Amino acid sequence: MQAVLTYFDPQPAPAELPVRLSSPFAHGPPHALARRAAEELRLHLRRGDLGGGLELRELEAPGGGKMFGVLVVAAPDGRIGYLRAFSGMLAGHWQVDGFAPPLFDQAMRDTFWPAGQAELSALGDRHAALREGADPVALRASLVELEHLRAGLSRQLWQQLSYTYVIPNARGEERPLGALFAPAPPPGGAGDCAAPKLLAHAYRHHLRPLALAEFWWGAPPLTGERHAGEYYPACRGKCGRVLPYMLEGLSVEASPLLEEAAGVVEDPRVVHEDPWVLVVDKPRGLLSVPGRHSPGRDSVLVRLRRKFPEESGLHIVHPLDFEASGLMLVARAPEIHAALQRQFARSEAHARYVAWLDGHVTGDQGVVELPLRSDADDRPRHIVDPLHGKRAITEWCVTQRSGTRTRVALIPRTARTHQLRVHAAHPLGLGAPIVGDLLYGGDGTRLMLHAEAVTFIHPRTGERIDIESLAPDWPYPVTRS
Repeated sequence: MQAVLTYFDPQPAPAELPVRLSSPFAHGPPHALARRAAEELRLHLRRGDLGGGLELRELEAPGGGKMFGVLVVAAPDGRIGYLRAFSGMLAGHWQVDGFAPPLFDQAMRDTFWPAGQAELSALGDRHAALREGADPVALRASLVELEHLRAGLSRQLWQQLSYTYVIPNARGEERPLGALFAPAPPPGGAGDCAAPKLLAHAYRHHLRPLALAEFWWGAPPLTGERHAGEYYPACRGKCGRVLPYMLEGLSVEASPLLEEAAGVVEDPRVVHEDPWVLVVDKPRGLLSVPGRHSPGRDSVLVRLRRKFPEESGLHIVHPLDFEASGLMLVARAPEIHAALQRQFARSEAHARYVAWLDGHVTGDQGVVELPLRSDADDRPRHIVDPLHGKRAITEWCVTQRSGTRTRVALIPRTARTHQLRVHAAHPLGLGAPIVGDLLYGGDGTRLMLHAEAVTFIHPRTGERIDIESLAPDWPYPVTRS
C-alpha cells in the first residue's frame, strides 16, 4: 500500500503559494490551496469512491465520523500537490491505499501487541464471569483486583506501543513518541491523528510542506462538537507535543499555544474595595489565576498579591476566561471566600455577562441546561456529555439583534469552565457561538464576552452590593457585511 501524491491540475502560480506554513493549532480557515485539496478529498468521500471496495458507511453511523487531513507539498521537481490522511483507522484498516500510513512500526508492534490484547481480553472475560456468576458485593475485592490488573496491563501495553511510533522532524531527526511525553505515558491516540501522519510521510519522501488542513467528515461525535465539512485545528491533548517537534526546522507561523505568554500591560482596575472584599475589572488577555504548576504566572491574582503584599488570603471567587473581560469578585480571607462561594451556589449572588453571538438566536429568553466536561483529547476545550458531564445551567435573554448577530445577557447558575461559551455554541444550547470564540466556532478578532455586573450580599455587613461595568467598545462592527 502507498500514499499517493496528487498533483494539482492546473498547477498553482508562484504567487498563490503560502510564504510559510500556518500553525496547525491556529483557528480559522486554512490556506486557499489547502482548502482546494480538502474539497477534492471531500468530493471523493461524498462519492464513496476511495477504491479497494472500502465501505465508508460506518462514518454515517451515530458518532462514527472522523477527522481527515490534507497537506499541500512541493515535490523535488517543483510541482505542487497534496497528501491525504485520516485519524486512527478507516473502515477497520490502519493502512488504506492513497492515504499516509500510520507512524508505528508494524513489525515491532506485532511482537507484543496481539499477545497483550489477548491477555486483556482474558481478564475482561474473567471480570464478566465474576459479575454474572455470584453476588458482586461478596466478590468486590476480586473484582477490584481484576480491574487494577487490566488497567495496569493496558497502561503497560500503551507505554510499550508508544515507543514503536517513530516521529521525524524537518531537521531529519527522529524520536519515539513515548520520549516526547516522558516520563508520563502519551494520551491515548497520540500519534494517530492526520497531521502527524502527513508530515512524517512528507519528510520521508523529500516533500516540502506548504499548507495543512484538517476537517471532520461523517456523523458528528455523540458529544455534538464536530460537524461534517468544517475545519478544525490540531488537538492540543494528543498533538500538543508531537507537532511542535515535527515542525522544528520549518518556517512556521507563531503558534496560538504561545499567545498567553505575551501577557498584557494594563492592570485590573479596582472598582470596589473594603477590608473583606475587592471587585476588579479584568482586561482581556490576562489570566485570572496562575495555575497549579505555574504559581508565579502573570494573572489577576499574582498582580493583586503584588499590589497587596501584606495579604495572604486573597482568593478569586469567580474567575474569567483569559480572553474575556469584566468584573471579578475577590475575597481577602478564606472564610469570606467560602461565604461568597456559598452565595453563588445558592443563587444568592450572581454575575451577569453580555455577549454578541455569531448567529440568530430563536426566542427571546430561556435557560440552557447541558452537562459539561473537559475534552481530554483537545484541551482546553469542554464538551457536552450527558453521561459524565457536570451539571451546568445558564439563564439567557436577548437584548439586541443586528443583522445575523444577536446580543444576549447571560447569567451562569453554575460555575463550569467555558460554560457560557459551550452553552452559546452548542446546537442544543443557543446554537450560535460567541463572536471571536475561535475555540467553539465563532469568527472575528476578539472574544466578545464581558462580565458587566456582579451582585452579592456582603458577608460582613449584610449589605446588598450591585456593581456594573459597561462592555468595552467592540473593535469592529457587529453586523457582518
